[in-house]
Amino acid sequence: MSVPQTVLVVHPGAELFGSDRMALESVIGFRETGARVVVALPSLGPLVDELRAAGADVVIVPMLVLRKSLLKPRGWPTLLSSALRGLRAAWRLIGRVRPDAVYVSTIIVPQWPVIARLRRVRVVSHVHEAEASGSRLINAALYLPHLAANRVIANSRYTLETIRAALPALAHSSAIIHNGVASPDDPVAPRDRLDGPLRILYVGRLSPRKGVDLVIDAAAMLHAGGREVAVTLVGAVFDGYEWYEEQLREQARSSGVDVDFAGFHPSIWPFLADADVLVVPSRGDESFGNTVVEGVLALRPVVVSDAGGASEAAGDYITAEVVPVDDAKAIADELTEFAAHWSQLIAGVADSRRQALRRHSPDVYRIVVAAALQPAAHAGSDHTSLADRRT
Repeated sequence: MSVPQTVLVVHPGAELFGSDRMALESVIGFRETGARVVVALPSLGPLVDELRAAGADVVIVPMLVLRKSLLKPRGWPTLLSSALRGLRAAWRLIGRVRPDAVYVSTIIVPQWPVIARLRRVRVVSHVHEAEASGSRLINAALYLPHLAANRVIANSRYTLETIRAALPALAHSSAIIHNGVASPDDPVAPRDRLDGPLRILYVGRLSPRKGVDLVIDAAAMLHAGGREVAVTLVGAVFDGYEWYEEQLREQARSSGVDVDFAGFHPSIWPFLADADVLVVPSRGDESFGNTVVEGVLALRPVVVSDAGGASEAAGDYITAEVVPVDDAKAIADELTEFAAHWSQLIAGVADSRRQALRRHSPDVYRIVVAAALQPAAHAGSDHTSLADRRT
C-alpha cells in the first residue's frame, strides 16, 4: 500500500476518552505503514505519552477548539483571539512539517481542513460528533469547514445520517469506518452467582448529558426494593462542571447507596473486571458508543440508553439491552431483569465478545484508516463500513 511519508494529525485534546483513544489508534495505524507522524495538540495531557510511545512527534500549538462556551456572546472575544492565533499557528506548522496529508480528528478544530487545502495538502476529516436532535443550522455550520476535506470519515451510520440531514454535500464524500476498540486478551469472566451487592459500573465523563445521575437514581430504586447494590463511577468532569460532581455526591449521600467516585483512570479494564454490569445512560446524542463495546469485550452485560450511536454500538448483542433515554426506572427494571436471569444472561457473554472482536478489531481499523489517506481511496457514502466487511 502506497502511503504518505509524513502525516500531520490534529486533535483537540490530550485526554484518554473515546475520541482521544481513536486518534491514538489512527496514529498507530499511520506509523505501522512506515509514515512519520506529527501530532498537533492544544495542550498537554495523558494522551501525549501514549502518542510518543507509538512513535509520533507531538507539538503543542495554539488552536481554535470549538466549545459551547465560546459560542455565547461573552465567549466571542476568546473565540476571535483563538481563531487568529490558531490560524497563524496552523499555517506555520504545515509549512514547517510539510506533510503529505493532514488528518483532522473531530469537527471541533474547524480551521485545519481549510488551511490544509489552501496549502495544497491532502486532508481527511474524521467525524466523531453527531447531535441529530440539535439545530440543523448549527450542525451545518459545524460541518461546513470540512467540505474542504478530500475525504470524510464518519464513525457510525448514525453520524453519517446526521451529516446527511445537516449538509448533504458533505455526506457525498463520507464513508463509515466503525471504531476499533482494544480489549484484554483474556478478560475476567463474570460471577456465576450474584452473591452480595449487584456491582454497577459507569465509565465516562461526569456530565449531565451523559446521564450519570440516572445510574444513581436507578441504583436507589433497586436499593429501595430490597436489592443490595454498589455503584462505581469512573470518570471526571470538564472544567467548569465541578458543580455537577457536587450534585452527584449529594445525590449519592441521600440515596442510601454505596457510590464510589473513582475518578479518571487511563485503563478501565480492572473496573470492568470487578463489575457485574455496565450502564451507559447518555441523555444527549452519541455518535458512537465505545464504552458499550468495551463492556461487551469485557464479558459484561450492558444497559444502554437509546441515544443515537450508543444504541447502534449495542447492535444485536444478546447481552446488551437498550432502554429509553432519560429513564432511570427503565434502567432499574432492566438491571432487575439481568439479576433475575443471571445464569442465562452470562451464558451469552462469550458469543457477544466474539462478535465485537470481529466488528471492532483495532488491527483492521488501523489498516482501513491508513488507507483513507491515499489519494486513490474510494470516497462516497455508499462505502462499506468496517463492521459490514467483517460480519
